[in-house]
Amino acid sequence: MLSSDRLLIQILLLGLLGACLWVLAPFASVLFWAAVLAFASWPLMRHLTRWLDGRESLAAGILTVGWMVLVAVPLVLLGFDLADYIRALNTLIRDYQVAGLPDLPGWLVELPLVGPWLAEAWQTLDKEGTAFFVRVRPYLGEMGNWLLVHSARAGAGLLELSLSLVLVFFFYRDGPRLAGFVRGILQRLIGPQAAGHYLALIAGTIQRVVNGVIGTAAAQGLLALIGLLIAGVPGALMLGMLTFGLSLIPAGPPLVWIPAAAWLAWQEDYGYAIFLGIWGTFVISGVDNFLKPYLISRGGNLPVVVVLLGVFGGILAFGFMGLFLGPTLLAVAYSLLNDWVQDGGPRLRGTPASRDQAGRP
Repeated sequence: MLSSDRLLIQILLLGLLGACLWVLAPFASVLFWAAVLAFASWPLMRHLTRWLDGRESLAAGILTVGWMVLVAVPLVLLGFDLADYIRALNTLIRDYQVAGLPDLPGWLVELPLVGPWLAEAWQTLDKEGTAFFVRVRPYLGEMGNWLLVHSARAGAGLLELSLSLVLVFFFYRDGPRLAGFVRGILQRLIGPQAAGHYLALIAGTIQRVVNGVIGTAAAQGLLALIGLLIAGVPGALMLGMLTFGLSLIPAGPPLVWIPAAAWLAWQEDYGYAIFLGIWGTFVISGVDNFLKPYLISRGGNLPVVVVLLGVFGGILAFGFMGLFLGPTLLAVAYSLLNDWVQDGGPRLRGTPASRDQAGRP
């Protein structure tokens, strides 16, 4: 009878846990990003709380407002830039319809093999004039629908980001209590020693991924912005933010600075085109070759390849959340297998190996 009552209580508890997960499922990504943001900046929260004489709510409020300003200001500026360049693009298309296409640069016409073909194709396109725009109008409509759909998704993403910036306040304020709650659960499940080991492993992995991946992306975006401003490329802020986003995928930043350098060459501004090509090759893209491995491997004994495979594989498997889930899963699995192979380290409570080790003199 006692075992039946215990089984019934366990079933009820599992049902309660499932219902709670069902309620929180729509906010999973929001909660995840708020938790990652609070965790990544927790040293700043700790120092600010100490500076404010232990007033956690005030420190959490200051950091939350700071994050809102840091995220909102670039997004507002980006929105103004996009509106200006869309209007400029419409004006440019109307001018091309009336006055025709501009002449190709002389250096492009003089290219061996492809130069004469490009000149002939450009002249044909210029002669067609309005007929060309009539033919491409259906494709422009499809592109507009595609942009509309992705704009709606981007709007939903911005809404989630805004909500996560609000929730990060509560993660800041209640962070120690939440960490103690998670630690208590793990201690009941796998024992105190293993819980401390794997909590430290997960925390260190996420911290290194934040420092390595996000830090490198921020550095590449800032360096791209500096180079584009020096070269006088229009829309430098928008292209810098695009570089930051593309830095999260392999060989992403060249998709920004190579077309920008080509545009400068098209404008016959060869000096700045060469400068941007050198800057992009050795500075923007070069940062990824040494800064990311250094930041990821610093302070940990995990191979860099494990974390990098977790980053890229996690993005493919889970979307953008996989940026942190992927390396965390691989790091925990690697540590478990490493402990098992070496026959040492913290073990799960109740396993045969831990009982054998406990019985040794």
